[in-house]
Amino acid sequence: MDRRSLIKNAGIAGVLAAAAAPAVHAQQAVRWRLASSFPKSLDTIFGSAEKFAQTVKALSGGKFEVSLHAAGELMPAFGVVDALENSTIEMAQTAPYYFTGKNSIFAFGCAVPFGLTARQMDAWMEHGNGRKLFDAFCANYNIKSYSAGNTGTQMGGWYRKEMKSVADLKGLKMRLGGGLFGEAMAKLGVVSQNMPAGDVYQALEKGTLDATEFVGPHDDQKLGFNKVAPYYYYPGWWEGGAELEFFVNAKAYAALSAENKAIVDAATRVAARDMTAKYDAFNPLALKKLVADKTQLKAFPKDVMDAGFKASMEVFAEHEAKSPEFKKIHQDMRAFQRDQLLWERFSELRYNQYMTSVKL
Repeated sequence: MDRRSLIKNAGIAGVLAAAAAPAVHAQQAVRWRLASSFPKSLDTIFGSAEKFAQTVKALSGGKFEVSLHAAGELMPAFGVVDALENSTIEMAQTAPYYFTGKNSIFAFGCAVPFGLTARQMDAWMEHGNGRKLFDAFCANYNIKSYSAGNTGTQMGGWYRKEMKSVADLKGLKMRLGGGLFGEAMAKLGVVSQNMPAGDVYQALEKGTLDATEFVGPHDDQKLGFNKVAPYYYYPGWWEGGAELEFFVNAKAYAALSAENKAIVDAATRVAARDMTAKYDAFNPLALKKLVADKTQLKAFPKDVMDAGFKASMEVFAEHEAKSPEFKKIHQDMRAFQRDQLLWERFSELRYNQYMTSVKL
């Protein structure tokens, strides 16, 4: 090859290399930070964040990594929405109903009193209007949402004294996770306290709290509530299926390549399924252990359930009167729920009723 051809070909190679540069740049390493509203000790909930980060790293061949930060490390447990809105972090894992002080609509991303079960919530969010409606709302906070997993129907909480009737709720100082449940309980005379899970044990021990609800047997046993409050009630009518959420900074997500967006989408689904499966696997074992350790397991009296339902419906009506957006989402959820309950009369309900009546 003569000198002139060599120069010509070298010039073409340089042009091709320059054209390829943006593609190379697009594959540069991505580093995100995820702030959780939960402690690392909760292997179910925080474990969902761990599963997400592990899956992202594996699917990207290590080019996309997410560092995890438990509640209090980067910010307080309830500071994650502000951080996402201000683009301080790329991602959070939380319970949306913690933020009903900002807007009551946040509750629909997690759980509302007498709301959806885990499977119903998944169906509404992914194949009904739930995710579309909730993400349209979350856009006001620079957030895109994904399920981080569901706890299933929760327990009704730990009490230092017996709850024999609605009258026993009056004046009760109770830690509540947040959301519309607190407003319903206030109508029944309960004094609501919203605090991170890590602070509850000491408050119960000192008597500054009379009761607490958190999740269910597996998590509650880890937090030691049975040692300071002997009565364990069920069901948690305020959380028929509490969905935890991954909140993603919308700008950070938009800046990702198509490949990395697909990785985030896939990894959230892996993590969500893993969390729900863990609860279903671990809760029965933990409940048996709690009962063996002298926990007094009790069902809420019917008058408590009825009073809770009445108070909750009043709360929903009050919010609907103030917010057309709240009304639209609530009515959509209830219409979906009615169809689900109709179907379950002929499927899950009858099957489970029979299976719990026979000896295996």
